[in-house]
Amino acid sequence: MTGIPDEVLEHFRKVPLFSAVSKGDLRAIVSAADEIDEPAGTVLVREGEFRSELFVITAGTATATQDGREIRAMGPGDFFGEIALLCGGPRTSTVTAQSDVTLLILAPNPFLRVLRSEPDLLDEIMQALGDRLRSHEPALV
Repeated sequence: MTGIPDEVLEHFRKVPLFSAVSKGDLRAIVSAADEIDEPAGTVLVREGEFRSELFVITAGTATATQDGREIRAMGPGDFFGEIALLCGGPRTSTVTAQSDVTLLILAPNPFLRVLRSEPDLLDEIMQALGDRLRSHEPALV
């Protein structure tokens, strides 16, 4: 992907793992993603299935459900699957396109290639991951 619009970079910057990475490293990450279009009604991921891609919505809307109950409406700039990108595992919700959507999908192998080619990026992502984990853990006394 060449000539990445700043708006797309900002969508990826909202992903907690990428919030602190440099603009150059962010461009490398976005360049490793694939852009797809899906029609309204498409199930993008299904609860319980094993997939490990990160999805970033750049146009359109989608809804996440758990056990058939809506838990989140999403639109441009929203994302899902950032933890699955790192460690796989079953999806915790089903995400369905409510309108025609355009998505950037980052799969593990292209992501790992970027990490290997940009040594500072791994440090930035590990810092962001540590910060995120710390914010969800009770303090040890």
